[in-house]
Amino acid sequence: MAIARLMVSGFLAGVVLIGATESSLQAGEETWPQWRGPHRDGRVSSGTWPDDLQGATLVQRWRVELPPSYSGPVVSADRVFVTYTRDKKFEGVRALDRRSGKQVWKAEWEGAMKVAGLGTSMGSWIRATPTLDGKQLFVAGMPDLLVCLDHKSGTEQWRADFHARYKTPLPELGFVSSPLVVGDGVYSQTADSFVKVDKKTGKSLWRSLVRKGKGSEKMGQGSYSSPDFAVIHGRPQLLVANIDAIAGVDPSQGKVLWKRVLDSYDQGCILAPIVYGNGIFTSTRASRTGHYPLSYRKKQFAISDGWKNKLIVYMSSPVVIGDFVYAHLKNGRFACVDLRDGKINWISKGTFGKYCSMVWRKDRILALTNDGRLLLLHADPKRFVLADSRKISSSETWAHLAIAGQQIFVRERNAIAAYQWK
Repeated sequence: MAIARLMVSGFLAGVVLIGATESSLQAGEETWPQWRGPHRDGRVSSGTWPDDLQGATLVQRWRVELPPSYSGPVVSADRVFVTYTRDKKFEGVRALDRRSGKQVWKAEWEGAMKVAGLGTSMGSWIRATPTLDGKQLFVAGMPDLLVCLDHKSGTEQWRADFHARYKTPLPELGFVSSPLVVGDGVYSQTADSFVKVDKKTGKSLWRSLVRKGKGSEKMGQGSYSSPDFAVIHGRPQLLVANIDAIAGVDPSQGKVLWKRVLDSYDQGCILAPIVYGNGIFTSTRASRTGHYPLSYRKKQFAISDGWKNKLIVYMSSPVVIGDFVYAHLKNGRFACVDLRDGKINWISKGTFGKYCSMVWRKDRILALTNDGRLLLLHADPKRFVLADSRKISSSETWAHLAIAGQQIFVRERNAIAAYQWK
């Protein structure tokens, strides 16, 4: 499939600027280069967060209307990159000026797909958040397609069509796993496996955790979780959760270092595995939350079952602050769990949407619900504290929010808006 692209400069159509000045919108050096931020854990390392979210404190600077998407924005020092699906046929990326929202370039390719199974009610728009690594932008297209673009121009450098390469069925919800870049490799969960490709060429380097899908008649079930990187017992490894298991994989050869097969009633994991101590915290889609200690003896890993409780975190990636995890549950409530023993410290009385993306700095958590509500929480292990809330969009906001310096970027279903702390 040939790529179609438009290089545009000096283009402001569809951009609403609200009180923006060059001095007030200095981008600085803070970036948000991938899903869940620089550390892939929602942590914000700099900036000062005010005590409320109201209009005098959090000001909208610009807003750009776009075709629909569920993937979060990524932010460089001077640009914001957003994906979209157009006319149910094309997928694309737009690079916007970080200060003004002005379009810098646009790249499109033919490659959208119609989802199946439980995802049909959500629409068939592109889902995975891209990853920015130096001069390359890696974009996961719905039909198991990984596209590498030059971040300055939008020029395509290579593409990896895993559907054609491995002759596998398309994943029924599309390519939903956000790519991970470590060293010379780009790591992705495809329809039926976990793969590493060369980030310079897109050539396959290895393929691991190959399995047969359990999806609809003509489609594979795929994976819902994005991989992460960690060092456990001194061994670098990739953390992977698919519909069958959680696992640790060696980055260089793709060897499975350890694996914990999930019970059928768990229905797999959507969350990326989270390291706490020398073990893994996760929650399955249907039945439980737990911690799985990892031991390492005679050059072999072993995973065991630690504590468990009956909370179901489901879709929303939690944040870990100290010894406590703050999570948005399947039932829409927030909860705090002590990671040392699994004790449930509190569960909020109120509910807050079906999903939320969360970022944190020090003792504050910023959460964006799927129905356009922005929440400011205190990370208090003793009680639920909602410091402030604000209806920030009348549209759906399923995409992960991005925050870089004093700027916050909210991807609505058909737009992106930039806000700034005052």
